[in-house]
Order: sequence, then C-alpha cells, then structure tokens
Amino acid sequence: MEFFGNGTQIIDLKNDKELLRNIISKQDLLYAITVAKRFNLHIHIYTDIEIISEELMYMDLRNFVIESGSTSELKFKLVDDIEDYITNNDDPVFSAIFTRENDLREFENIISVNKEIASTFISKRGRYKDYIINKEYEYVNIAPKNIDKDIALDFLTEYLGIKKEEIMTIGDNVNDLRMVKNAGIGVAVADAYDELKSVAKFVTEKTAKDGAFAEAVFKYVL
Repeated sequence: MEFFGNGTQIIDLKNDKELLRNIISKQDLLYAITVAKRFNLHIHIYTDIEIISEELMYMDLRNFVIESGSTSELKFKLVDDIEDYITNNDDPVFSAIFTRENDLREFENIISVNKEIASTFISKRGRYKDYIINKEYEYVNIAPKNIDKDIALDFLTEYLGIKKEEIMTIGDNVNDLRMVKNAGIGVAVADAYDELKSVAKFVTEKTAKDGAFAEAVFKYVL
C-alpha cells in the first residue's frame, strides 16, 4: 500500500488497485501556471506516472537523480511549453511545484486566494539545502483542497480497519507535519525540518539517506 502526491493518490500495490484519487482541475492548474509565469517561476507537474517539465532544474531534477538506476516506473517528460501542454492535454495532475531560488511568498499569497487548491511553501535554503543536486531554492506545492498526507492516512486506516494509534509514520519535510503529529508513533529523521522534529515522538540519529527508516523500524517494529 502506498500513497503519492502528498496524499492525492493511494494505490494498493499488491493488487494494482487505485483506492483514492484527487486531481487538480485544469482550470485551477492553468490559473496557477498563469500567475507563475508572471513571476518567472520554474514549473513541473506530477501525473499518474510522469513528472512533466520544460527543463529539469530543481525538485524535478532531484527526482530524476534519485530515480536514475531504480526500477521505478516513474517517467520524465520534457515539453516546450507546459502551459500549452496542459491546455491541449487531459493528463490527470495530482500536484504541481513552482520554484525559484528565493522570494516566493508573494506568489504563495496570490495562489492561496483560490480556495479550490491548497498550497504549501517550503524552503530548501541554508541548512535545508538540497544536497542531492547541490542547490538552494524555495518552492510552493499546490494540490486539491482538503488533501494532505494526514487525511490520506485517515482514509487508509479506515480501509485497512486499523487504528491510527497503531501506525508509525516517518517524515522529513513540513508537509509531513500533521501526518507525523497525529500518528501513534510519529518519527522525524535527523535531517528533518525543526517544525517536524518539534511534533515527533522520536527523532532518528541517522539521516534519510543513511538509514533513518531502518533505525525507526528496528526501534519500534522489530
């Protein structure tokens, strides 16, 4: 069982069955892209199996580096103009990322006026620098309203017939905050954001890339 796109999609991997799907409407996505173009932002979007971008630069490049050599079915598609692509295609879009090196707060404030989408601001600057691609940047993630990892976890516990108190969640980013806070055992990895560590039951000694997941599992599960 796995959920994707910050909780916008849940798939039963064993049975290859989609359990939950929440996509951004084309109208709302084009609205966000139109605003982003005014700010000269880098844009990439997530569909069922693709990351679509005009150029791999930030989080999309990070994902490409991580996925390289893996057995994942995730694909990367480069298009000439992402606004034209969205206009002329009907790919289901679960989330979109808008990025530049700094000063994204004004963009987020404008985007948040649209109550049909939820936005999350995240900084990868300073000690939160993206060391996988060796860049500092900020990004705003948008998704359908009333959707996040914690809400997806609620759906999953009901589907599986288990209590939330019986679940361990592990996170590293601020978009994991409610999920980690509300789980029975909420874990933040060593290199997680301070906001996440403040609500976690346990903070690992290892970073995400150095075995934090295994550390948490050995402590609480095995």
